[in-house]
Amino acid sequence: MGILILALAGVGLHQLWPREPASPPYLIGDPQGDWGFPSPMSHHPRGPGYVRVSFLFDTLIWKDAQGFVPALAQRWEYRPSPPTYIFHLHPQARWHDGTPVTAADVAFTIDYLRRYPHPWVDVRPIRRVEVTGPHTVQMELERPYAPFLEEIAGTMFILPRHIWQGVQDPARFQEPRAAIGSGPYRLAEYRREHGLYRFVAFEEYYQGKAAVPELAFGQVGNELLAVKGKAVQAAAIPPEAAPELTALGLTVASQPHFWCLKLLFNHDRFPMQEPAFRRALAHAVDLRDLVSQTLRGHGLPASPGLLPPDSPWYHPPATGYPFNPAAARELLASLGFRATPRGWERQGETLELELLTVPAQARVAEYLKKSFQEIGLGLRLRQVDYTVLDQRVKTKQFDLALSGHGGLGGDPKILQDVVVGPLAAEFLGGYQASPELARLLSEQLYVVEVARRRELVARIQECLARELPSLPLYFPTQYFAHDGRVPWFFTKGGIAKGIPLYFNKLALLPRGGSPPAP
Repeated sequence: MGILILALAGVGLHQLWPREPASPPYLIGDPQGDWGFPSPMSHHPRGPGYVRVSFLFDTLIWKDAQGFVPALAQRWEYRPSPPTYIFHLHPQARWHDGTPVTAADVAFTIDYLRRYPHPWVDVRPIRRVEVTGPHTVQMELERPYAPFLEEIAGTMFILPRHIWQGVQDPARFQEPRAAIGSGPYRLAEYRREHGLYRFVAFEEYYQGKAAVPELAFGQVGNELLAVKGKAVQAAAIPPEAAPELTALGLTVASQPHFWCLKLLFNHDRFPMQEPAFRRALAHAVDLRDLVSQTLRGHGLPASPGLLPPDSPWYHPPATGYPFNPAAARELLASLGFRATPRGWERQGETLELELLTVPAQARVAEYLKKSFQEIGLGLRLRQVDYTVLDQRVKTKQFDLALSGHGGLGGDPKILQDVVVGPLAAEFLGGYQASPELARLLSEQLYVVEVARRRELVARIQECLARELPSLPLYFPTQYFAHDGRVPWFFTKGGIAKGIPLYFNKLALLPRGGSPPAP
């Protein structure tokens, strides 16, 4: 089948574990395919990479459709003075090689992440870790930390100490042992060139063996044709295909608007470093028409404050950028540019910029090129894949770039992460936050009183709208279809720290992902 660039299991592939009895694999299609080796320290730091690892590794707690639920920690408690979380591990939890999971593994993981920081998990708020029993560990915090449960306990994969204690280059540790976790599946196969991940159910999993014996992710050229043709059992689909697939008996679901496409600026280069220039480009784009033309109406114009209306932390900023080409031209002129038949000139040079994009955003790139041409600004387009785009943004080898991220339904710490935190390099191209914004981003992390924190998060959204470090473009309405064999559900706020994907491993477990939280 020409549309399917997919390697099925067992075709002369490297086997990491003895093969399970033959059974049809449950196959999930993905257009990119490879998201890095599936270990906690080497997966590509985007949602699909993390989700693949989540089938192999567990965190202390997890989330279902309603909120936090037990995972490796079967219960937990909080003591306010000094601020301390106490986790009681499930005594039956085992690593895939049969070694028991203990509190020492948890303490080791935190120490390891201090030495080798993970871009998604910041353990610095933890002052001290104490193992008080084989299955009990307590973490004393430097001070009350509002995102602790979601950002640390619910996102940090626990590592097996007996495997990782001698590893000094975690990103390059990609042996089969690096994929030994405590999750419901074992890694059976990984083929980078085909983006193939094949997992087999872990018989001794402490929450019960997964209902699907074999699960795989594979690269497909056309997700819609793959799911219609039953080459895969689940995949993202275009919104227009929802009625047809529903009529064919497939289950179709949409999800909240927790992903945002943004126009990124290189803040180390003129004129992108100038707020007036960024505002000019904001006025040059008709966001409602952009949604209509490129998403066929299936989405929402983004807020300049970044958080979507679906988020419980959303605040509509007072500052907005209605479509106004005349205002855009005035702002360009204010920077010393002069309108000429060749475009905007300054100091004898005509302004022309390059826009990096991935193939999936080609239509948006063309729309922006046309919009900017209408105000006299020349734009060259260059297509690359996400890995190259992320790297070029991180190393500031770009003028403008189209990129997006999720995490917008989870804890508002995402605002700190993408503006001044560990993800800022990938999403803000050297932006330096104003002292007021930097203070607010930090202060909101340590306020546990919800109403007060909500006020701070609202002020952050106002600052982002004024300073416009990036230009949020739209929140797409994303759909996915599956054959109904697995009761996939949307995780409250998104998986872990807010990944807006349906593939929560709890859907595969006997309990169906809805145990009561303590």
